[in-house]
Amino acid sequence: MAHTAHTSHPDIIKRLNRAAGHLRSIVGMIDDQRTCVDIAQQLQAVENAVASAKRALINDHIDHCLVHAEEGEGTKHAVDQFRAISKYW
Repeated sequence: MAHTAHTSHPDIIKRLNRAAGHLRSIVGMIDDQRTCVDIAQQLQAVENAVASAKRALINDHIDHCLVHAEEGEGTKHAVDQFRAISKYW
């Protein structure tokens, strides 16, 4: 199956850019000797943002790539793709 653009990718990029900005600010927080609680809270926010982006990507893959298996390489390929991506869930 040919790779095509996914409509959810711009939103996922925004989420990841936001997480990257937060991560950069955490480095500044460490340099500024902010409290460990403040730093841990921000790290948790970054983890949640990355996990949310990953879920969105996986769900989009299922919706976009696997649902249309009959148009491409068929059911076996769809099952193989699902197995491949499910290990990242």
